[in-house]
Amino acid sequence: MQKIILVIGLGSMGKRRIRLLSERNDVQICGVDSQESRRKEVEEKYALHTFESIELAMNNHEFDCAFVCTSPLSHSTIIKKCLLNNLHVFTELNLVSDGYDDNMKIAKDNGLVLFLSSTLCYRQEMNYIIDAVQHTEGKLNYNYHVGQYLPDWHPWESYNNYFIGDERTNGCREIMAIDLPWLVSAFGKIKNVQALKSKNTTLNISYNDNYLMLIEHESGTKGVFAVDVVSRKAVRKFELYGENIYLTWNGTPDSLKLYNIADKQETSINFENASEHIDGYASFVSETPYREEINAFFDEITGRKAAKWDIEKDKHILQVIDQIEA
Repeated sequence: MQKIILVIGLGSMGKRRIRLLSERNDVQICGVDSQESRRKEVEEKYALHTFESIELAMNNHEFDCAFVCTSPLSHSTIIKKCLLNNLHVFTELNLVSDGYDDNMKIAKDNGLVLFLSSTLCYRQEMNYIIDAVQHTEGKLNYNYHVGQYLPDWHPWESYNNYFIGDERTNGCREIMAIDLPWLVSAFGKIKNVQALKSKNTTLNISYNDNYLMLIEHESGTKGVFAVDVVSRKAVRKFELYGENIYLTWNGTPDSLKLYNIADKQETSINFENASEHIDGYASFVSETPYREEINAFFDEITGRKAAKWDIEKDKHILQVIDQIEA
């Protein structure tokens, strides 16, 4: 039986979700966006119905679930509206915890799934690292740098025209919200964090554009996490080391390498179907985990498997980010 899905917000992430959902034969998709140009583009490209408001869409269809792909500060209200209309909800990163407690209670009381995107938790490289950490004895440290020059995020529009230009949902905060979930999944809850931050660019933003963080996890693992919207080359470089492991990753599916201590040789770890890439995004952005988390959302709805990340865990991460930014 087909599920009728409402995709709310037809910007870059809404179009990505529609593209991936369109691969499935068990769904019927409708879209919502207040901008006529976006609606027209999606209608022409994917041959689906769109509406200028959620109310109009709900008056015309009985939906099973919704994908919330609007700017983060609008998520809380939209999620609540969908839950109150008995829809399972998949939400992109929220970046703020507005409405978390209320929406979690509504979902629980009504037996609905409230699924939070956490794309890196569905990357094969991350899962390999998490498994390697769990099977490695001894204390561990890591160095991790993620950066990309802010105007390069969406070259087709000004960074001041969407949420990364806003202080509450800024670019550095988004990187932290994307990466901290998998780091916590690998190394455990954050026990302590110290941060140095500043504004190094001449960009028209009112927030710090680079952070150097020293993180201590409850497991005893320590990490140096560098986040910025300064780096002119898009970069994602990870190094894990301890007495019994040395591993590196440069952000792409073909760059994960494990050092074999016995023969002192570095071995590449390869994955099948992990390197799908869409033009317009940095080379380290793979489509595969976006597809996998959509599958995970439907798995949770049917009761087959619980999500790897959730709103409750995310609430703690956002509190940590608040502390880092303060």
